[in-house]
Amino acid sequence: MTQPLKHVVFDVVGTCVSFDAYYERIDSVLGAKLRPHHMTAQHFGYTWQTAAELEFTFLSISESYKPYKDVLRGLFYRTLSLCGIADPRAVATEEEREQCIEGYSALQLRPGCRETFQLLRDNGFTVWCFTTGDVQRVRGYFERAGVDMPLENFVSCDNLGVAKPALRAYESVWNRFGGNDVKWFAAAHMWDVAAATKVGFRGAWSSVYEKEACLDVFSDVKLEVVAGGLMEMAKQIVEKSQ
Repeated sequence: MTQPLKHVVFDVVGTCVSFDAYYERIDSVLGAKLRPHHMTAQHFGYTWQTAAELEFTFLSISESYKPYKDVLRGLFYRTLSLCGIADPRAVATEEEREQCIEGYSALQLRPGCRETFQLLRDNGFTVWCFTTGDVQRVRGYFERAGVDMPLENFVSCDNLGVAKPALRAYESVWNRFGGNDVKWFAAAHMWDVAAATKVGFRGAWSSVYEKEACLDVFSDVKLEVVAGGLMEMAKQIVEKSQ
């Protein structure tokens, strides 16, 4: 009897890739202007990206999908204003906004990501990446780090026209695989894993980004793996798939 194929679908930004370079770029461009307003670059950067993720998701739900990068750009001055800066355009120019956005392209893989992928492949898994970003930018993170990640193994919400965490987005990836295949979804966003498990994926969560699982909020998540680092998560996936 033919053995079922094994797949692990990874979220990329936040999971395989750290936001540190994005926060560092904001600090180098705007840090001196933010500090008098009692705001760190990481605080503003997190608030900005979270606001953009919210609007990005709401636009998708209302069938008015726009690429995440366009939403991030559009939310910049609103976020500064809602963070307490009365005249945001006097604090930051459009050129500085673009320099901050470019920080997203400078993100770097988390330590151990290469070894994590290799461990899974050595144990018969095909590794996939599912992202809200554009494939060219996201694949660049792996290329710059010298980590093999085939173009055909990337799936982007931009191509689907529907954003995570809509179940239809995960279903489009699920349906790529055979009915008897072993299918895992691995992420450092609990909401991401929660949605993926609803369509049938086996769920694995790493604490490298969110730190706290907040299981009182995500009480109905069918998690099989809760891990610290990426390598620990991969080892548990391998063990639980035997």
